[in-house]
Amino acid sequence: MNKAQLVDQMAEKSGLTKADTKKALDAFVDATSAALKTKDRVALVGFGTFSVVERSARTGRNPQTGKEIQIAAKNVVKFKPGSDLSGNVK
Repeated sequence: MNKAQLVDQMAEKSGLTKADTKKALDAFVDATSAALKTKDRVALVGFGTFSVVERSARTGRNPQTGKEIQIAAKNVVKFKPGSDLSGNVK
């Protein structure tokens, strides 16, 4: 499902216009992104939790040459599904 399809389904289920639904989805994405940039958690009870974790530096391997390379540490977004979401996906 892409963003347009998600907006269509959200509008249908909520009774909002597609324009209002798109604004709401964009606001959610912006607010979530802003919180994650400051390393805050975003918890949606039943759906899941977005958080930022630090992935430490490690040694990798170039698949073409087999030569070892250093991979730098970085922050990554992690999503842990909630119980309601996990229970609905089988």
